[in-house]
Amino acid sequence: MVLAGCKGNNPEQPGKSASKVVTVSGLVVQPRILENSIMTTGNVIANEEVELRSEVPGRIVAINFAEGSLVNKGSLLLKIDDRELQAQLKKLQVDEKQAADDLYRKEKLLELKAVSQEEYDKAFNTHGIALAEIELVKTQISKTEIYAPFSGQIGLRQVSPGGFVSSSSLVARLQQTDPVKVDFAIPEKYRGKVQKGTLIKFRVEGNDSSFTGHIYAMEPKIDPATRNVSLRALCPNPKGTLVPGSFAKVEIVLDNIQDALVIPSEAIIPMMNGEKVFVCRNGKAGSQIIETGIRTEREVEVTSGLNSGDTLITTGLLQLRENTDVKIRLVK
Repeated sequence: MVLAGCKGNNPEQPGKSASKVVTVSGLVVQPRILENSIMTTGNVIANEEVELRSEVPGRIVAINFAEGSLVNKGSLLLKIDDRELQAQLKKLQVDEKQAADDLYRKEKLLELKAVSQEEYDKAFNTHGIALAEIELVKTQISKTEIYAPFSGQIGLRQVSPGGFVSSSSLVARLQQTDPVKVDFAIPEKYRGKVQKGTLIKFRVEGNDSSFTGHIYAMEPKIDPATRNVSLRALCPNPKGTLVPGSFAKVEIVLDNIQDALVIPSEAIIPMMNGEKVFVCRNGKAGSQIIETGIRTEREVEVTSGLNSGDTLITTGLLQLRENTDVKIRLVK
């Protein structure tokens, strides 16, 4: 590693003790684009999620899915015994046929004035009731079959073949996890700075990768208890890396600042009346009062006190005083 004096550094004077020269690290301040963002926490949720339950009670005769498997929309997942309903349907179909024949006869007799209008209306209504009863039983039969309402991954099975289920029995859970949604909230003062399409970045526990998404919906009401507004973002998840229920650390990008001077937060020294940093000029350290703006997790925007090209000292700050001789290691 090469040590060098900062710009304009003069050679050490004869007789000067080299031990008084402090070796530090630093960087040349350069303007760059700064993302103005805020941090919050949220939860990853499935794009779609449903608890599969039977609408009618009965005994299970078939289970057509494997736990943890992917299923397609419209796939038959579970079948309940419908033999009694099928028998009722056959009886009602016979009744409907008899009612239809009777209605036909009454209609012909009415044309000949051989029956009254009242008798015809009664036959007409009887046939209509028979048709309605058939539709009712068909609807009940359809409820003995559970189909996937959307494509997704099915969870753990909670029932077994031959078991009896009721409307309160959980069969399994079905989730669609590509894409996933991220629920989070921000303080009300930022409500006007976000909109549909605003970019978010987030991380989840146990994964070092950073993920991105876009806000697509927000609650129109501010929570009076927390003074926060709830938002929801959508994030692609083609590999299934993101798992619903995960805790998310969310960063919302409000806007981008051009030509911002950004320095590491550890280079800033707090004072009673403000903040200062040390810069290297002509081989000596000098303090500089600064004013700061946006703060991120590791960096701080400097709004005044530094100029582009200044050499900022980032280490060895406790050893520095005004005009301390330094040798600085430049860090890009």
